[in-house]
Amino acid sequence: MEPLQTVGSPALWGGFIAFVIAMLALDLGVFHRKAHTVSFKEALGWSTVWISLALLFNAGLWWKFGGKPGLEFLTGYLIEKSLSVDNIFVFVVIFSAMRIPALYQHRVLFWGILSALVLRAIMIFAGVAMLERFHWLIYVFGAFLILTGLKLFVQRNKEDHPEDGWMMRMLRKSIPSTTRFDGHHFFTVENGRRLATPLLMALILVEASDILFALDSIPAIFAVTRDPFIVFTSNIFAILGLRSLFFLLAGAVEKFSYLKVGLSGVLVFVGAKMALIDFVKIHPAISLGVIATLLGASIVASLIKAKNLPPQPHAPEAGADTLVKPSES
Repeated sequence: MEPLQTVGSPALWGGFIAFVIAMLALDLGVFHRKAHTVSFKEALGWSTVWISLALLFNAGLWWKFGGKPGLEFLTGYLIEKSLSVDNIFVFVVIFSAMRIPALYQHRVLFWGILSALVLRAIMIFAGVAMLERFHWLIYVFGAFLILTGLKLFVQRNKEDHPEDGWMMRMLRKSIPSTTRFDGHHFFTVENGRRLATPLLMALILVEASDILFALDSIPAIFAVTRDPFIVFTSNIFAILGLRSLFFLLAGAVEKFSYLKVGLSGVLVFVGAKMALIDFVKIHPAISLGVIATLLGASIVASLIKAKNLPPQPHAPEAGADTLVKPSES
């Protein structure tokens, strides 16, 4: 078995983690100190910032370590970014079904994604350790991705209802909760009892959905590289940009009707690449080209279809008519 190879020195690891902490502190402590509805313009600006930072980091890897790590990061980032769009479909359903006001959706996503960063890190390092010790797991991961891709294609038109699932029923039984909002708080007090507000229940569902998506996305990037630094950084950049991407695309997710077809193709391709890794060597540039072609074709086909559809009546904003108690400072 080949020894683990990584471009990540202790200084790079420390610098990147410090960068993530600083950006999160800047996000919550400066730009989003007060709850507000994130506008399309603001979401577009932040999406541009996160994508630019990821590409700048990619350029730095390319310059410092050469084309192979650079291509691996770019391919991994593209996979993670595209799969994160599938998260957005579920987030939209959660916020709409639980009537979470747009004013507080950013707060739910911030804390949900903060916990996702920690969980992803644990899963990535566990995956690297397992693959280093048990090489045969690479075939298991590959088969899992192929089956997941096929399942996604078969169920591409199935609607998700996480608010009615077994997890939500279990939460309602185990966590005393209320349907009343109390500003941006996750807990409130009613008749002397401390109760969870709908924001906490939505947060738990967001976290649970991210764990489920991580079971697909992390094995997918292992098909591209097993360098823990590249796996980790490409994942984190994709997650950090997820909130702004949500507010950018939340009102238009129904237009991407063929995206799941493209995502299923990506999962099947990377799964086959992983399962055949000891027999067929595919250059990172070819992997990037195939993945970009699958995603690009699905997006273009979706936009063409959406353009030819008759206009739909405007749906009311999720939570717009929900009575919200003003937050007490």
